[in-house]
Amino acid sequence: MQTDNDLILDHLNDPIFHLIGEVADEMNRPCFVIGGYVRDIFLDRPSKDIDIVTLGSGIELAEAVTTKLGKRAHLSTFRNFGTAQVKYSDQKENIEIEFVGARKESYSHDSRKPIVEDGSLQDDQNRRDFTINALALCLNKEHWGMLVDPFDGMNDLKKGIIRTPLDPDITFSDDPLRMMRAIRFATQLNFHIEKETFAAIERNRKRIEIISKERIIDELGKIIRSDIPSRGFILLDDCKLLPIIFPEVAALKGTETIEGRGHKDNFYHSLAVLDNVALRSRNEWLRWAALLHDIGKPRTKRYDSRLGWTFHNHNFIGEKMIPGIFRKMKLPLNEKMKYVQKLVGLHMRPIVLAEEVVTDSAVRRLLFDAGDDIDDLMFLCESDITSKNREKVKRFRDNFELVRTKLREIEEKDSIRNMKLPIRGEEIMETFGLPPSRPVGEILSAIKEAILDGKIPNEYEPARLFMLETAATMNLFPTKK
Repeated sequence: MQTDNDLILDHLNDPIFHLIGEVADEMNRPCFVIGGYVRDIFLDRPSKDIDIVTLGSGIELAEAVTTKLGKRAHLSTFRNFGTAQVKYSDQKENIEIEFVGARKESYSHDSRKPIVEDGSLQDDQNRRDFTINALALCLNKEHWGMLVDPFDGMNDLKKGIIRTPLDPDITFSDDPLRMMRAIRFATQLNFHIEKETFAAIERNRKRIEIISKERIIDELGKIIRSDIPSRGFILLDDCKLLPIIFPEVAALKGTETIEGRGHKDNFYHSLAVLDNVALRSRNEWLRWAALLHDIGKPRTKRYDSRLGWTFHNHNFIGEKMIPGIFRKMKLPLNEKMKYVQKLVGLHMRPIVLAEEVVTDSAVRRLLFDAGDDIDDLMFLCESDITSKNREKVKRFRDNFELVRTKLREIEEKDSIRNMKLPIRGEEIMETFGLPPSRPVGEILSAIKEAILDGKIPNEYEPARLFMLETAATMNLFPTKK
């Protein structure tokens, strides 16, 4: 079994670390690899991002290293920030190395941008967000591989603890994004946040308002992409950050009982669906659809003394909410948004089919509306079954399998997925001497409905005959050529 020291020496055996250490020694500069790369050595996680801190100018060290690497390396400098990036390719992979001079930071109350001064290694470790990210390994020959761990971060790593190096109130007030990062790391690594650190997140939660939506959604995206994303959203709710950063999801939480009749907590249900999807799919946007599939329920919740609690049309309301949510959260307003919107809008359709007699017409319409996303929609709906009643779950899954069989049969027979009508609007206008107008749209709609209802096959001649018959009922007649 490898010791911690064996792990360190094994990872530092890469020629790039020896080269950086040699250059630092030539320049008489203390030099360390620090942060996430060191943390991930002990977590046995792959990490390509290497952060190097040195006493003095990080840019000067980066320039000297680039010179040694020669044509394999590309240097980018960011003099306003005192940092530099070296990209180079070895025989196995492309590597990025960030160089920075050790520094200390101070903050004003209304900004997360620090005032930066030159500092010692201790100053640099003090400014790190968490103890597990403050670990440093020396690259100088005299102390090669020595671990510098002033905050007992190794012990926190072994115990699975997220904790700030200094007073958490100061850490989070200075840079409120660190509150999101604490929750993200706890989610990704399956760690727990130390009690006082977590309490400080709740105390400082309103400071998150100075952070841009882009930064927040970057952290939320990493939570969504984690193995068990529900853990992050539960933590966000527990520390009261969720209502500030994502009020629509926070509004799902809670139950209500009238006349002894209650409804399930749609927040925890949505998280269960999200975890179900995450178990089998890395598709980030399918995961977003899972989180947001019931987002319209708070706006549609009603109590009826005969029916109990109802959420009529919550899927359609949710579908309409998606563009506004994506715009506010700075999520992409492109095909990814439309994909999530489609799945939210359609997610009740397979469930209804699974509860009723499955007709060919209903399956054709589902195929037509879902198109190439039909498989993801079916997977989302299967993931939506979170009942603890095994018999109910089995019945739904059996019925979903029946729906899937019907989908395959209809697709093979009628080619409905992404269906293009065999008659185009131009032909209708030419046949009846019409300009672009409402009657043209009505005839096209009638042809589509006839195909979906199975009255005519999705073929040109039957569709043309149906067009003529429909036009006749509208007192339209072919023009003479």
